[in-house]
Amino acid sequence: MAQVYFEDVSEGQEIPKLAQNCDSQRLVFWAAGSGDYYQIHYDKDFAQNTGLPDRITHGALKHALLGRLLDEWSGDGGRVLRVACSYRGMDMIDKDVLCRGVITGKRQENGSNVVDLEVWTEDPDGKKTTPGTAVVELPSK
Repeated sequence: MAQVYFEDVSEGQEIPKLAQNCDSQRLVFWAAGSGDYYQIHYDKDFAQNTGLPDRITHGALKHALLGRLLDEWSGDGGRVLRVACSYRGMDMIDKDVLCRGVITGKRQENGSNVVDLEVWTEDPDGKKTTPGTAVVELPSK
C-alpha cells in the first residue's frame, strides 16, 4: 500500500478495511503464540457446553488485528502510538473478522502529525464486536 500522509487525511475519512478469516488453524497459532488455551477457542463441545453456538475467536487476536489494520494503513513512515479496545461481542470460528476505522481528528502535537481514529471489528452481519480508539503518527509530504 502507498504511504499515507498527514496532509491527505481528513476527519470523517474511513481507512481501508482489513478482513481476516479466523479458522481453527489461525486460532491454534494464536493460542500457541499467546498462551491462551481456553477451550472455548478450540474445543467445540466445551464451547457449546458453556452456552456458545461454537468456538469463538480470541479477543486479543481481534485487538492485534486492529493493530495490523493501523500498521498497514500508516505505512513504513507512520507509527501506531496507541490502540485500545473493548470486547463487546463474539466472533465465531471460520468467519471473517472485518477490521475498520474512521478518522475522528488530526492535529500537530510536539512536532508530530497525530491522527485520532475510532476503530472496530465487526462480524459478517455488520455487528460491531470490538470497538476501540487509536492514535497514529503520520509523516508529512
